[in-house]
Amino acid sequence: MKIAFQTVDVFTDRRFGGNPLAVVPDARGLDSQQMQAIATEFNLAETTFVLPPQEEIHSAQVRIFTPKAEMPFAGHPNVGTAYVLARAGAILGKPTSGHRLLFEEIAGLVAMELLKNGSEIHGARLKAPQPLNLGDTIAVEQIAQACGLTPDDIETRHHAPRLAGCGNWFVFAELKSREALKRAMYATEPFARDFPMSKTVGIHLYVRTGNEGADIQSRMFAPLYGVPEDPATGSANVALVGLIAASETKDRLALRIGQGVDMGRPSLLAAEAIRNPDGRFDCHIGGSCVPVMRGEIEL
Repeated sequence: MKIAFQTVDVFTDRRFGGNPLAVVPDARGLDSQQMQAIATEFNLAETTFVLPPQEEIHSAQVRIFTPKAEMPFAGHPNVGTAYVLARAGAILGKPTSGHRLLFEEIAGLVAMELLKNGSEIHGARLKAPQPLNLGDTIAVEQIAQACGLTPDDIETRHHAPRLAGCGNWFVFAELKSREALKRAMYATEPFARDFPMSKTVGIHLYVRTGNEGADIQSRMFAPLYGVPEDPATGSANVALVGLIAASETKDRLALRIGQGVDMGRPSLLAAEAIRNPDGRFDCHIGGSCVPVMRGEIEL
């Protein structure tokens, strides 16, 4: 049995930048154990598997796996998968048309908007499956211990470190300087003790900066999910823009967020939060993609 795959670099306009993703555009016949084994073999932050939708009006069911676990939702896998399927012109034999796709995922429905230059598709933008959810605050000392920092490196004027998410839970902490962000590195024992998989995907650190072509520079560590550091985390940054908008009591906020710079895979994500009538924030994130490889998996 041979299964086709493609890889793309996501949230970048250049090959070998951004966050690499493997896409299996026809995963019919694969079970969960095989999907996990394939994702472990690729050893990328995530691998996606495209299946027929449960509801005919939706575009596809998309399952997302890290090297160690299935994810209910993730950002760069959705952007990259939409890009691959739209460029192919069909999903599981059914032609695609228009500018929008709708994916079924564990966290809910993920609405995708295709980004085009004329008739050429260059990326995609998603609306998170859930509005911004805010969780518990986290002690500064715990963040410092887990990320090789000191408590003085952590900025608390705008918000305390805390859990937040739009389909996945992350811990968010603002840092005081770009130098502190560069110096950060996860520590296995404190991470496993204070930030287990049942609590959060990982820790997302960020600093406000007008340099390096972005408003924000960020880094995300998720070692328990098999992702020591992620070059571009759409599901974290889509919540981050909402968290910042909420902390600044803004009704709308758009940010350019850089990630992956300190690991040699520069990424740029365009994020936006919009307050809806019930006071919660709907959050969006998108960016460009570049095709890299295609081939077959032998099972």
